[in-house]
Amino acid sequence: MNPITYVEAADVAGALGHQYASERAFIAGGTNLIDLMKEQVMRPSTLVDVNGLPLDAIEPSPAGGLLLGATARNADTAYHPLVRDGYPLLTAAILAGASPQIRNMASNGGNLLQRTRCHYFYDIATACNKRAPGSGCAAIGGLTRQHAILGASAHCIATHPSDMCVALAALEAVVHVVSADGTRQIAFADFHRLPEDHPERDTTLAPGELITHIELPPAARFAAHSAYLKFRDRASYAFALVSVAAMLDVGDDGVVRDARLVLGSVAHKPWRAPLAEAALIGRRAGPETFAHAAELLLSGARGQGENDFKITMARRAVIRALEQALEGTHDNSHEFAGKEPL
Repeated sequence: MNPITYVEAADVAGALGHQYASERAFIAGGTNLIDLMKEQVMRPSTLVDVNGLPLDAIEPSPAGGLLLGATARNADTAYHPLVRDGYPLLTAAILAGASPQIRNMASNGGNLLQRTRCHYFYDIATACNKRAPGSGCAAIGGLTRQHAILGASAHCIATHPSDMCVALAALEAVVHVVSADGTRQIAFADFHRLPEDHPERDTTLAPGELITHIELPPAARFAAHSAYLKFRDRASYAFALVSVAAMLDVGDDGVVRDARLVLGSVAHKPWRAPLAEAALIGRRAGPETFAHAAELLLSGARGQGENDFKITMARRAVIRALEQALEGTHDNSHEFAGKEPL
């Protein structure tokens, strides 16, 4: 058994204080961190509980968007009227993930920091460059059904598992963080990393930085035409094989004025390609336009054998998600009403 020091932070300054051990981890819901600790994948010597910090509000931002507190629970976020009405894509993505019990515990900040669900990452008896840099990647040549078809490297082919993050990438969220050196903002596109030569680094967070808020810019023009589509092995409580976040701003003439298109569970981070979105803008929404965007989004995709099917699945998923978005946003929050608290 590994000894652990548990500290309840009374304020942000205390959470960042130097009196805590350097091998520390912030904990809110703990739905991923506790699993990693049980499997000996992560072994922090100090857990700093941040649930007592005033970081759970969901409120309008000064810029006219929305601020999501880092310790606000996923369920509370999904069902909040400001999210459900103004950012239905985010509601749909959150409710597609995990289970009601986990959504009731999981925090917004923690969702961004989920580690990969690669079998080899969780098995400390196998080689994993993410867990032990330089040890090799047992996934390459192994069981690859869940693994990356885009953005992989010779050192790691794992995928990021979050549904919420796919929607946040499409919404062009901004992550607010604080450290002993001050505060900074990170564009969501820059928050998660591709594996390259350092797959152990999932994000661009510096050591000791704490997520305080996630800011959503105004997105009213997309609210009526958005869709989150998730393909998985079973209907609930399963990570995606492929997921798609699609948002369209369509004129009365059927021409696309603006678009956002992001793939999930195909790379080490939510996968967005500006060329694919640009190919939609100025064109009439329809099958040919959508198929062309799908081809551009998946340009360079390469399977590992077992997961080759994900390329075809992703292409069809993109087209279907765009079709659903064009048809109009579907409010799925009522399907879960009463099962999770506000």
